[in-house]
Amino acid sequence: MTLHAGPRGSRRAYLCQTNARFSGVWRRTAMRGGSRAVRHEYRRPAPIFTAPPPIAMNNPMPFSRTYDGDEPQRINKWLAQAGVCSRREAEAFIADGLVAIDGETVSDPGRKITRGQTLTLRDAAGAALGAQLTVIVHKPVGVVSAHPERGQTEAAQLLAPQNLWRAKTEAPVGKSLPPLGRLDRDSRGLLMLSEDGVLAKAVIGPESTLDKEYLVRVEGRIDGRMLMRLRHGLVLDGKALRRAEVEEIGPQRLRFVLTEGRNRQIRRMCEAVGLTVVDLLRIRIGPIELGDLPEGCWRPLAPGERAALLTR
Repeated sequence: MTLHAGPRGSRRAYLCQTNARFSGVWRRTAMRGGSRAVRHEYRRPAPIFTAPPPIAMNNPMPFSRTYDGDEPQRINKWLAQAGVCSRREAEAFIADGLVAIDGETVSDPGRKITRGQTLTLRDAAGAALGAQLTVIVHKPVGVVSAHPERGQTEAAQLLAPQNLWRAKTEAPVGKSLPPLGRLDRDSRGLLMLSEDGVLAKAVIGPESTLDKEYLVRVEGRIDGRMLMRLRHGLVLDGKALRRAEVEEIGPQRLRFVLTEGRNRQIRRMCEAVGLTVVDLLRIRIGPIELGDLPEGCWRPLAPGERAALLTR
């Protein structure tokens, strides 16, 4: 299967990997462009969200939740804190009669919800939130997340009909879909592009606690002291890094789980302890896993996946 960049990109082709599932083993695959280079790739067991059924872009996403706070809280503030929508969106939904508490339509934008009451958004509100497009891309090496220079291919250019995987939707031609966190040009794997501001705050906002998982192949000698430093004890740009989960999963192979995203963080962490990163693959962002999505392909984020990201 040949994958094509969108209309602005170069016509460089990428080999689409097989969709077969592997049970946590490393395998050797030829990198794009020829037979000289070899990539070692790790395949995990079945992910949380794998092989989704065909997805429609505008599936309604009804929302219903019971408030369990100790103190009454304004509806718009609670919905924003829960990551459902922004305060302005909540106020607009109330003005349109799309919000109900215990079955009664709310008309007062200043209304507070109290413990034990259940708030429901009508289907039209859910559809409006669901219409904000978010896609998952398996970014190949050589593709930049955003702001390409002359001759470079941007991740958004891969959102062509030929590269759509297991979904029924139209390619987002002309849409502005900035990345929710970046993956540098020399790295590959899971990248999310979205026009959803609420989701962006949940994934890359300053208060986000979503963890991200990476499989890394390195050159250099790995020992226990080095792993301890990688887990906790490194400083980048004059600021201490948060604790990281780092384990050796094979010869010259490490697994990282991070809760922050500094510029080229894993590469710089490895350099600080005398290691050189040869291959870096991101396989998970919070509850969303790369799964069987082939390299260079994309699919829309399912409503249930969005909800899972917002409730983490």
